[in-house]
Amino acid sequence: MRRGIGWLTAIGCLATIAGPARAEDAAVTEGRRIAHGACSPCHAVGPTGASPRAEAPPFRDLGHKYPVENLEEALAEGVVVGHPGMPEVKMNEREIAAFVAWLKTVQMP
Repeated sequence: MRRGIGWLTAIGCLATIAGPARAEDAAVTEGRRIAHGACSPCHAVGPTGASPRAEAPPFRDLGHKYPVENLEEALAEGVVVGHPGMPEVKMNEREIAAFVAWLKTVQMP
């Protein structure tokens, strides 16, 4: 009987640890969806390739210019200037968190 309780405790601990990881994975997936849907017509959103619009920086390089977390406030207020011709971009808190979580995963060293 004791051995069964030990396994149940171990499984419960693993599920508790995996919970935040699954939430983070879901956020990254949503951030990727946002980037591909809203940003990829101008920006390179993948690990390689040029941006479709030369003046739009590849997202993988943004971390070289400034911490990507700095985008949170601009996205909440509505980015109106990023590069010439950039449309206004405004996201809610959940979308911002997801987008920034994904953006961190694509930064090149």
